[in-house]
Amino acid sequence: MSSLTHFDAQGQAHMVDVGAKPATRRVAVAGGRIEMLPATLAIIEAGTARKGDVLGIARIAGIQGAKKTSELIPLCHPLALTRVAIEFLVEKGGAGGSAVACTATAETVGPTGVEMEALTAVNVALLTIYDMCKAVDRGMTITGVRLLEKQGGKSGHYVATE
Repeated sequence: MSSLTHFDAQGQAHMVDVGAKPATRRVAVAGGRIEMLPATLAIIEAGTARKGDVLGIARIAGIQGAKKTSELIPLCHPLALTRVAIEFLVEKGGAGGSAVACTATAETVGPTGVEMEALTAVNVALLTIYDMCKAVDRGMTITGVRLLEKQGGKSGHYVATE
């Protein structure tokens, strides 16, 4: 395992210098889910939540979150994102219970990766679902947020294992 890059030789936190790195196409995919009561999921699917279209608003919030990542994560570089896509999968009942799974894909052409943007997008999208549905289900749980895949850059291609 390599050393942590956000600390200098004296152990002080710093922003990594990416100025000499070549600009390459970089893609990151992150995922997570929010577990909820079946009745809450029914409200989301029916589009009858008092605050509006839950998944539509959560999609926009996730995209906005990706764009604001460098404002939220102190040592994260501001990036010119070329694409952010948010997808939702409704999971009814079953062994995992009722949930909405979220996948975020972030892309850029630049000298550093977009993992943080994809992870932030998933978190913000899932938090938005929580915010919009908390009046009927305060017990919702956000779980399993993680990097699923990364392409580009010196470290190469990464795919999460189950």
